[in-house]
Amino acid sequence: MRKKIHSLGENIRLQLFVVLVGVVLLAAKFLAFILTNSNAILTDALESIINVVAGAFSLYSLVLSARPRDENHPYGHGKIEFVAATLEGALILVAGGAIIVKSILNLIKPIPLHQLDIGILLIAASGVVNYAVGYITERKGLQNNSLVLAAGGKHLKTDAYSTAGILIGLLLIYLTGMVWLDSAVAILFGLMIGYTGYRILRSSIAGIMDEADYELLQRIVQVLNQNRRPNWIDIHNLRVIKYGSTLHIDCHLTLPWYLNVQEAHDEVEAVADVVREKIDPSIELFIHTDPCIETSCAICTKDGCNVRRQQFQERVEWDFEKVIADRKHGLE
Repeated sequence: MRKKIHSLGENIRLQLFVVLVGVVLLAAKFLAFILTNSNAILTDALESIINVVAGAFSLYSLVLSARPRDENHPYGHGKIEFVAATLEGALILVAGGAIIVKSILNLIKPIPLHQLDIGILLIAASGVVNYAVGYITERKGLQNNSLVLAAGGKHLKTDAYSTAGILIGLLLIYLTGMVWLDSAVAILFGLMIGYTGYRILRSSIAGIMDEADYELLQRIVQVLNQNRRPNWIDIHNLRVIKYGSTLHIDCHLTLPWYLNVQEAHDEVEAVADVVREKIDPSIELFIHTDPCIETSCAICTKDGCNVRRQQFQERVEWDFEKVIADRKHGLE
């Protein structure tokens, strides 16, 4: 618990830093736009507005999700992180569309550019800073299982990549004098920004709808297969729900029917210990125990069972499709 509280505080401090950096970069990019009148630079500047607005809301969501659970929120406040990521994705999508519309209009009626050299330097510096902050934020978000930090960091890195492309376009305009390239570059990166917004929006909505995270489920099944104990006859109906940085897992664990309550409890704790050690120490598990049945004997590896009703035939690896469904394993 202490480690989790520390990581939440670390997330909040990092997000505050991201917002402050975003404000500084926003000012630099708009200064570059005012100096150059470039649509491509405006593309970067508009996305920086999204960064600051979404970053501020993400900061609020992290502060709210750090509150302890209460009677009204028995699973905590972590779902607010999905709302923040949804807002960020939607804003990015809108910004991409606005950039494309403006750039098409400027292709029809070109506008003159000036002081591109200063604009190029300002945008280059902001791109380097964006990538560095994005890399740190995404890595820390993945480490602390924070969707807000991971999504924000990924967006900042994408922003840095688009800045690099915009710089190439600006250099071509500076060297060739072909003004129409400015709007063409802006349209291209407007499409990229829109796609980034769609991906963030898709991911956050999936979290709100509790869509199954198959990559995480496969990791859990692999870990359980590698660390099975003789009393763990079968695991099925495995589900994972995300509440911000907290994961809630529930499943059915088949145990020998003759275990007493204390023995069954110890096996449940052993499963929880394995998952927390190998996947994430902050995971919460809710495990329902099932008694073994006659068909379980054929795949049960437990030695010295005096009530076995069938001979052991072979050990069956827990199949991913059966583990996530309400289907017990057995010999086909």
